[in-house]
Parts: sequence; structure tokens; C-alpha cells
Amino acid sequence: MAIAPIEKTVRVRLEPEDAFDLFTRQLTRWWPLAKYSCGGTDAVDVHFEERVGGVVVERTRTGERHVWGTVTLWEPPHRFAMTWHPAVAVEQATQVTVEFAATNDGGTEVRLRHDGWEVRDQKSRDSYDGGWQGVLALFVAMAEEGK
Repeated sequence: MAIAPIEKTVRVRLEPEDAFDLFTRQLTRWWPLAKYSCGGTDAVDVHFEERVGGVVVERTRTGERHVWGTVTLWEPPHRFAMTWHPAVAVEQATQVTVEFAATNDGGTEVRLRHDGWEVRDQKSRDSYDGGWQGVLALFVAMAEEGK
């Protein structure tokens, strides 16, 4: 049975280059690692290997590494995509795509699509739906702080 993707859109007052950079290269500045990570309060950063085939890796205070996924599309500053499997087996990976489009007022519309839920279940999808809402609100707040 098909499970609907999660689709979220936010707007920030940053140009696409800066919004893409904040979302990827500066993820640790705004992502709530204590709440949404593999290491919990021990998580210290997340790093994107900026290329197709690169991994997105969380690192903890004790040096543990947790792979969140693999980059499947890397087109700065327009979009990136990755498999998504923090804290679950690779076989349960879903897909996250984030697009950055310039707006007429000099800002950026950021569109997130999280799909492939058929390898998981509706309950997981619904949990992420609320999670992405809160995470993107933090991204927007950090973008506003940076202006």
C-alpha cells in the first residue's frame, strides 16, 4: 500500500546559496541533536560529504559515528537528496529531497519531500511529519537570526 510523502515548505530571508549552506554545511548550528539524533545528548555534530555517494554522518563526544544516509543528488544551491536511515537499518531507508528556490523578495522557498515510507509504516511517517515541522521551524529561526 502506498504511503503519502511528507511535504513541507518554509520561506527564509536568505538567498538560496546561504539557505543551502545553512541547511547542509551548518546543520549542526540549528538541528536539535539532543532530541533528533542517534547519540542523543552525546551527539556533537553532523557532517555532509558534499558529493553524490557521500555520507551524512553524526559524531558523538565519545567518537562514535552514526550514518544518517547517503547523498544521492548534490546540486548546490538548488537541491540535494539523500537516503535517510538514522537509527534504523539501511534496508529501512527512506528518501529526503530538499529544494531551494529564489523568491522575488530576495529570499528562498525551501521545499522538503520525505518519501519511500513503504519500507517503514504509516506510524513512522506520521511521527516524522510532526518532527519535520519542528525541525524546519528551528531552521527558519536560525536563518532569521543570521540576517
